[in-house]
Amino acid sequence: MNEESRPRFTYLGHSTVRCDLPTGEVLLIDPWVNNPTCPDELKELDRIDAMLITHGHFDHISDAVELAQRHQPGTVVANPEICHWLASKGVGNLWEMNIGGEIEVLGCSVTMTWTLHSSGVVDGEKMVYGGNPGGYVVKLPSGYTFYHMGDTEIFSDLKLIAEFHHPDLVFVPIGDNYTMGPKKAAYACRLLEPTRVVPIHWGTFPILTGTPEAFARELTELGVDCELLTLKPGEVY
Repeated sequence: MNEESRPRFTYLGHSTVRCDLPTGEVLLIDPWVNNPTCPDELKELDRIDAMLITHGHFDHISDAVELAQRHQPGTVVANPEICHWLASKGVGNLWEMNIGGEIEVLGCSVTMTWTLHSSGVVDGEKMVYGGNPGGYVVKLPSGYTFYHMGDTEIFSDLKLIAEFHHPDLVFVPIGDNYTMGPKKAAYACRLLEPTRVVPIHWGTFPILTGTPEAFARELTELGVDCELLTLKPGEVY
C-alpha cells in the first residue's frame, strides 16, 4: 500500500484519534481532546471536517459539543440516541446510523460495527440513555481500511468483520476493567488479521491496568502476525 494513500494518524490519548486524510480533510474519532494524557499543544485543533462518535461515555464524547460548535464539521456521525442528545445541545450536521449501516463520509466508506459494551451520556446530574455502542470501519477510496473498535469485549463476529473489511490497521482497546485487557485484545487481533495494530484506551487512569508491553507479550505468545505500533499520546503514524 502506497503510504500516500493512507491517513496520517495522530494519537491524542485514551481513544481519541485524529485522522488527516490524503485530501487534507480531518476526521476526528471519539472527541475527548481534553483528556489528561493529550499534549496541551494538540488540544487546539486547526480544523475538523467530520467526527465519528462510538458511544456516549464521557471519555469518548466530552468535547463533542464544544468542538462541533467551534469547527462546524460537515458531518457528525453517531447512533440515533446520541444524535438526539447532540441536537438538543445545538450541534448540527448530524448523521445518525446504527450497527451494520454503511455511509459515505469525506469520500470514505464508513461502517458501524457491533461492540460488547454500554453507553450513556452524562447530562448534568442525569445519565441519559446512549443507545447501542459501536465501532467504525473506514475505507478510503484507495482501498486502505482502518478499524476503530471503540470500547469492547472480544466477540466472535470479529472474524466476520475481518472477512468483510480486511482492515489494514486496527485501533484496539487494551486497558481492561472497562474493556478487554491485553490477552483478549491479542485474541481479537488473531481474529481480525490486521497488518498493524495500535493499542488505545490504556494508561489514562490507574484502573486501566492493561499495558502495551503486556499486549506485545500476548501477541507474541499467540503468534499473531501483525506489527504492533505503540503510540504515546501526541505521536503520529
